[in-house]
Amino acid sequence: MPLDTRPEARIAYFSMEIAVDPAIPTYAGGLGILAGDVLRSAADLELPAIGVTLVYRQGYFRQQIDRDGTQREAPDTWQPDGVLTRMQDHVSVRLEGREVHLCAWQYLVQGISGHVVPVYLLDTDLPANAPEDRRLTDRLYGGDARYRLCQEALLGLGGVAMLDALGHAGIEVYHMNEGHSSLLAAGLLERAIQARGASAPAEEDVRRVRARCIFTTHTPVPAGQDQFPAALMREVLGEPISTHLAETGSLHEGLLNMTYLALRCSRYINGVAMRHGEISHGMFPNYPIRAITNGVHAATWISAPFGALFDRHVPEWRRDNLYLRYAIGIPLGEIVDAHVKAKRILLDAVAARTGVPLDPGALTIGFARRAAAYKRADLLFADLDRLRQIVRTAGPLQLVFGGKAHPADEEGKAMIRKVFEAIRALDGAVKAVYVENYDFEWARLLTSGTDLWLNTPQRPHEASGTSGMKAALNGVPSLSVLDGWWIEGCFEGTTGWAVGHGQDVEDPAAEETSLYDKLERTILPMFYERSATFAAVMRSTIALNGSFFNTQRMLTQYRANAYFPETIEPAATTP
Repeated sequence: MPLDTRPEARIAYFSMEIAVDPAIPTYAGGLGILAGDVLRSAADLELPAIGVTLVYRQGYFRQQIDRDGTQREAPDTWQPDGVLTRMQDHVSVRLEGREVHLCAWQYLVQGISGHVVPVYLLDTDLPANAPEDRRLTDRLYGGDARYRLCQEALLGLGGVAMLDALGHAGIEVYHMNEGHSSLLAAGLLERAIQARGASAPAEEDVRRVRARCIFTTHTPVPAGQDQFPAALMREVLGEPISTHLAETGSLHEGLLNMTYLALRCSRYINGVAMRHGEISHGMFPNYPIRAITNGVHAATWISAPFGALFDRHVPEWRRDNLYLRYAIGIPLGEIVDAHVKAKRILLDAVAARTGVPLDPGALTIGFARRAAAYKRADLLFADLDRLRQIVRTAGPLQLVFGGKAHPADEEGKAMIRKVFEAIRALDGAVKAVYVENYDFEWARLLTSGTDLWLNTPQRPHEASGTSGMKAALNGVPSLSVLDGWWIEGCFEGTTGWAVGHGQDVEDPAAEETSLYDKLERTILPMFYERSATFAAVMRSTIALNGSFFNTQRMLTQYRANAYFPETIEPAATTP
């Protein structure tokens, strides 16, 4: 039987996707991985938290890539039976005038002390539902706008109702991880109205909701906000919720904008890096937006060779990630030995998956993340002649790529094809592979086994980025555009290297030149000719970045500033 943690739960963390376990494909990428890391650290820190998401019986998708780089998608089907625990409670949400019934599956995240954080995955695949409703929790980020709005209603409205049904009566904080779950505020608003015995919302009802909600935005551009036509809102959500949302000013420019709904109904709002907080405040000037820089769960992402190394030298690191600061005292030879082991594990996995043997002695660059145009996976291939020249004069390098494009993102799919075209054009001068179906386990392998982590987003589209943080925990320095977390994490020549100079006006040509110059004149010579210096950079990367960019530090900041601050000042104002 699952451990009952209901009496102590005070924080409810809502996210459209949560990577609770590598074997459960209920995540698409960084947002879901982050959510899982947050809950793992909540368990480590013994926070009274629970998580809420949807079950996604067909997952995100399983990626298949043809020889020319064309991505094909297939359902990543799994069954929650035997993996999760089925809860007995049922609730319903009224969608399009009919009752859609929900059950919940429970997954228990256990921390280092044994403290448990339960995660509830909501499911509509019930006999009581119509066939089309049974499919509403099948696919992550699938379907059209109507399907998406139904899913977000199930997460927000259904999640609040399910927590009530499960007996979580002590929830004080509802944390919305991105705007997908902001309809939970509508569920809380309806309860506040009913508690007053009224039929329409008043400002005091909004204040009551706001006092319980915090909102983390991950979107640095307006195009990334979820928004739905008002007519579709009324068709799907019906009354009285649609009218309540309109009367409380939660519509923006005639649209149900999930970001504005969350902003309107939250007492604490934050971006996910210092620069992202500034950008978000510029996008939403009527709302004081703070910043808490993202992190990653150290024990999850540190490879076995480095975990054993840290256990010997700084055994307190699992309980207190700040002890990774003392990695600065680990002998360089032991850092190198641990990395050689991690690299061997990666190269063996790459050979098994792709049939391509890579050279363990060659500088190996990793680039793996969601395949989107703004991530610019092709920047390294902007000048193939220059790349060939660099290899001839400075030494060999090899590349490992990975990442999925959303099934509807044609630009992202085209980016994958461009990478394949460049690999063919290089014709072995630079050995490169693209790992199919990049997932949790491949992220572990690549971020620990490569020698250099590459990130080349178009500024300011990278809200934070966490893959480089995972690499840093394993002594893998970054070569990255100054955007997101790297503005805070880059100590030139100490934790890695910057691509470009972070100018306010983007200059792709300058970034291209900087990328090639850093490789040719600094990184490759250091790797091949001054290996001890490169090892010192690896060690500093752990001590400076690994000790800070983790979810333990991140959640400590949330606890002090957002969850349980000594004083709560209103964060939202009515525009």
